Amino acid sequence: MRASKTAIGSARRRRGSLADEIDAADAPEHVALREFAEELGPSASIDPLQALGEVRQRGGKRVIAFAGEGHFDPVALTSNTFDIEWPPRSGRRESFPEVDRAEWFDIELARTKMLSAQVEFLDRLLAIAVESAGK
Repeated sequence: MRASKTAIGSARRRRGSLADEIDAADAPEHVALREFAEELGPSASIDPLQALGEVRQRGGKRVIAFAGEGHFDPVALTSNTFDIEWPPRSGRRESFPEVDRAEWFDIELARTKMLSAQVEFLDRLLAIAVESAGK
């Protein structure tokens, strides 16, 4: 597993990694793969997934993360969209992409771009990469 570059999604209503709600019937791995495809587009591929575990953010939100090797050109980003009344109280609905841009970052710069509670995932990813390199 290559740990030199990390992808971080930048979304309008949240900052950090790709995310969605998980209900009891969903396997977290399947939700992660679905979100990856929906938010980055069909040209992005990732497999197999390696669990990075779970963290709780300051507000109590539980985040489960996965890593995997894949191929993605940020220029090819084609995110799905969401509709919202815009401008507020105007009665008009507008569509916006869930992810408006994607970039590759080295691990240290990625630390500055992520929510503080989610930085732990980078440490876990680095530990997996070091362990894999030793084999």
